[in-house]
Amino acid sequence: MTVQTDYFVIETGAATDTGRVRDHNEDSYLTKPEFGVWVVADGMGGHDAGDFASQAIVAELSSVGYGSSTEDLQARFMERLRRAHGRILDHANALGGVTVGATLVGLLTHDNEYVCVWSGDSRIYLMRDGVLTQQTKDHTEVRELLEAGLISAEEAEHWPRKNVITRAIGVSEEPNCDATFGDLQDGDMFLLCSDGLTEHNSADDLAQALASGMAPQAICNGLITQTLDRGAKDNVTAVVLRFSAAELVAPAVDY
Repeated sequence: MTVQTDYFVIETGAATDTGRVRDHNEDSYLTKPEFGVWVVADGMGGHDAGDFASQAIVAELSSVGYGSSTEDLQARFMERLRRAHGRILDHANALGGVTVGATLVGLLTHDNEYVCVWSGDSRIYLMRDGVLTQQTKDHTEVRELLEAGLISAEEAEHWPRKNVITRAIGVSEEPNCDATFGDLQDGDMFLLCSDGLTEHNSADDLAQALASGMAPQAICNGLITQTLDRGAKDNVTAVVLRFSAAELVAPAVDY
């Protein structure tokens, strides 16, 4: 899918798969380049109705519409995310008070600005000038221990509770998200993904895929196939965007 704004031509690709172990897919994604919104939501594995949670998030965010500014777009996004959060809480109560939730990453763009919003351990990466940087910080127990200096990086790699998350949509009174901001540049590429992708692919793997020169859809397909080939213990989802500077054409003038 390709759209053009006043600033950029935006190419989008997306793919998801149940994986080799799970019996159904609790991941959901949303691509609305015309609104400047891309989302990946990962229903919490091992909990009831994780697929409901991720689908509720995508359903609510699909109506975000056009923002008049970056701040307005983010406000619209968060308002709909609060609706989804409420739906998930209601569903959990209807099931007898079980835990239902989903991690979330959202990329929002307006003109030449971007915002990354997240809760949980799904991730957003930016590839710029050949350098891959993670835009999000995992909301996980192991990251908190690592940042507090209580475990080493080597211990973190093999920590038995490595996949325990500390935030998700639908599990607290209000959505608990972090956000980071930046300016878009010609050639920027973004990857949004669930942890099913990063469990089987290193940062070098991701950088190599994004630097391949292939179209975003082909990159997504390749990453999913590579993950399946490596065992795909979880559901796996990838959304890839490429921003290219738009060539503005001057309007014709009648003399």
